[in-house]
Amino acid sequence: MASHHPVHTALFEHPKYWAECYGTSEYLPMNRAEMDALGWDSCDIIIVTGDAYVDHPSFGMAIIGRLLEAQGFRVGIIAQPDWTSKDAFMALGEPNLFFGVAAGNMDSMINRYTADRKPRSDDAYTPGGMGGKRPDRASLVYSQRCKEAYTHVPVILGGIEASLRRIAHYDYWQEKVRRSILLDATADMLVYGNAERAIVEIAQRLSRGQTPADMLDIRGTAFIRQDTPQGWSEIDSTRVDQPGKIDRIVNPYVNTQELDACELEQRNDKWLDDTAYRPKRPDEKKIQFHPRAKLDRSRTVIRLPSFEKITNDKVLYAHANRVLHLETNPGNARALVQKHGNIDLWINPPPIPLSMDEMDGVFALPYARRPHPDYGDARIPAYEMIRFSVNIMRGCFGGCTFCSITEHEGRIIQSRSKESILNEIEDIREKVPGFTGVISDLGGPTANMYRLACKDPKIEASCRKPSCVYPGICQNLNTDHSSLKELYREARELPGVKKVLISSGLRYDLAVEDPEYVKELVTHHVGGYLKIAPEHTEQGPLSKMMKPGIGSYDRFKELFEKFTKEAGKEQYLIPYFIAAHPGTTDEDMMHLALWLKKYDFRADQVQAFYPSPMASATTMYHTGKNPLSRVTYKSDKVDSVKDPEQRKLHKAFLRYHDPANWDLLRKALQRMGRAELIGDGPNQLIPAYSPDEKQKIYESHRRKNKGSAHAKRTGKTQNERQHNGKKILTQHTGLPPKAQETSTMKKTTGTPQKAKRRPLKSRR
Repeated sequence: MASHHPVHTALFEHPKYWAECYGTSEYLPMNRAEMDALGWDSCDIIIVTGDAYVDHPSFGMAIIGRLLEAQGFRVGIIAQPDWTSKDAFMALGEPNLFFGVAAGNMDSMINRYTADRKPRSDDAYTPGGMGGKRPDRASLVYSQRCKEAYTHVPVILGGIEASLRRIAHYDYWQEKVRRSILLDATADMLVYGNAERAIVEIAQRLSRGQTPADMLDIRGTAFIRQDTPQGWSEIDSTRVDQPGKIDRIVNPYVNTQELDACELEQRNDKWLDDTAYRPKRPDEKKIQFHPRAKLDRSRTVIRLPSFEKITNDKVLYAHANRVLHLETNPGNARALVQKHGNIDLWINPPPIPLSMDEMDGVFALPYARRPHPDYGDARIPAYEMIRFSVNIMRGCFGGCTFCSITEHEGRIIQSRSKESILNEIEDIREKVPGFTGVISDLGGPTANMYRLACKDPKIEASCRKPSCVYPGICQNLNTDHSSLKELYREARELPGVKKVLISSGLRYDLAVEDPEYVKELVTHHVGGYLKIAPEHTEQGPLSKMMKPGIGSYDRFKELFEKFTKEAGKEQYLIPYFIAAHPGTTDEDMMHLALWLKKYDFRADQVQAFYPSPMASATTMYHTGKNPLSRVTYKSDKVDSVKDPEQRKLHKAFLRYHDPANWDLLRKALQRMGRAELIGDGPNQLIPAYSPDEKQKIYESHRRKNKGSAHAKRTGKTQNERQHNGKKILTQHTGLPPKAQETSTMKKTTGTPQKAKRRPLKSRR
């Protein structure tokens, strides 16, 4: 078994490069004038990114740039360059060591298009929120331009776009399987996941005169090679791994065509019995079977089906995806190899997670915590969202099949120390303009996984489960939230801090394991709304998502309401749901809509399933097979919603209250044989058809506009009304004047805030 922590050099213990004499800069330079001011004649490393340059640890280019600067290298930034020619990629001159290329904090296709493949008009990572500042498949395009600018300079791909496309993958936008992005980008090497260890090792080796061809042993990297090196063992997994039923030995002297099945079985049994107890011949020798020697995982590679095979065989695609996800634990993962044409794509095992000291060191680097001055007063929406937030951890062991966090950041939680986090809060208080005393978030991919891990490091290193919390919470998982509660208490006691909010997504099935944590959260850290994501109510889609049943949500809701009442507050619980996820039927969405109607919850925003590259749910969508269990040609089929009209219907069920959806839902319910749900009764989903429906829609919009005029006169909106002597919040949804508050949305005594979209996550 591989050790839990293979030997590696600690992140900040590498020898410094000679250029450390230049010290650190307030901002990494974006033009030659800034380089001249720093006394640089050239950059050692240039980072090209699809995001605006924000010198903040929630932005990948800032972390990697500052980390390389701390190693002594001179690092420049080319942010959102004009990709139509190579000129913008030559603005800082030729780098001495390499170009580091990333699409940004998001996959460029997801950033550019909606789940219905419609272009977005905005980009949260661009000054002014303007769309169109990066190309489709940005890291691929940027890499090609870098090679045009300086052919001989190595190009290292990184970021979430490279992580999710490191292997042959289904592309939702072209509806086909694409090659690894490394081949199409003509880059020299790809780093996936959190790239700190790999990128520092690459920079150090290049500075010592090595080439990318010499660096084939770095974890968390992918590259091209021609063959398997000498001394390595190769496991062939190019076919579906199922031996099938092993038939019993049949008596060769029985004519099977003349006997029925029962008589054949009886004769065969007698023959087996006779041969089993025959006398042993004197010259017979017993054959000795020796167990196969255990392979050294560190020198074992698994050969996946080739790009050409998975392109033409969806079952092999699903099989390859299953193998890939089984080899994600840094403690036991093996290298993978996949043939593309006549060359091999080689993917080394995932990077070793950073220790707490290393995480503290990364977040203690001298970030300016602001956008580069070149942007002036332009507002960058993604920065505005995280300006007063603190990232306390990374990674997620939830394993949700539609999510990209685990595939990029890994499933081992990497946490910062309490002292490091408190120091950053004080840094925000002192440095960030506009700070009013409110920390908008202490979180990460999942707010309450901070310092949670397997109780036994040896078990953690050998585990191959895709999730620690599905189908239930693993008995080996530590669910004690004590460290997080202590952090919350000390953070809100810091001088100058008035409020500490938790805005990141919450894993509620973990939270209910520690009711005291829920009490701490609800009493002190909910800013009117708390977002959680049950995603669905029906077991069919939930089993394909690897999400807990709605019962876990109900238990959390009970605790939330109990502690909210004890605190004397009125607060909202906002659940999110997904439409059109693989494994979801029209009936599933209907039952979800009935659940929403029962609790009078009216979703203002709808999230439709988005097939991101490499996700297990995307494999279900593309292949109709479930990679969560053994894949065979006869294994159960997973149905997916691909027809645009059916996707529209599933979203309409989530917004059953919107008059614009009533006609579509009526037709669907009649087709499903559920016409009894059409009517004005309390147990019916949508009203019966009436000729003046358009008038109703018009009136609902008129009421909404009237509310805006009322607000101008009185300072109050129609969202605010009196109920039992208390002011409560309702949402504008274009409905008739029925009350829109819900039992799942408890109220706040402070000024209500509109429910926000899911927070943007840091992606590197």
